Amino acid sequence: MPNSEKSMENCILMLQHIQEDSSIPRNIRRVADETRTLLMNNSKAMGLRAAEAISKVDEISNDPNMPIHARTRIWELVSQLEQIPLD
Repeated sequence: MPNSEKSMENCILMLQHIQEDSSIPRNIRRVADETRTLLMNNSKAMGLRAAEAISKVDEISNDPNMPIHARTRIWELVSQLEQIPLD
């Protein structure tokens, strides 16, 4: 589990960087903030939080206004989240 916790911390930091990047459209930064809040909610199981976060960022991953560097960060984020087991 420590590896999953480290992955979760990395994902939260990645979302924070997306949220703070002013070159990314506001709607995408808002979803990043909502997703970060969702991941920090310890009342749910870690796997469930990861699955919900994947669903949430998947909605914005195809946004035509998203800069390429942000899309790459989102894909990297999803890759990290997919490694967290659903148990």
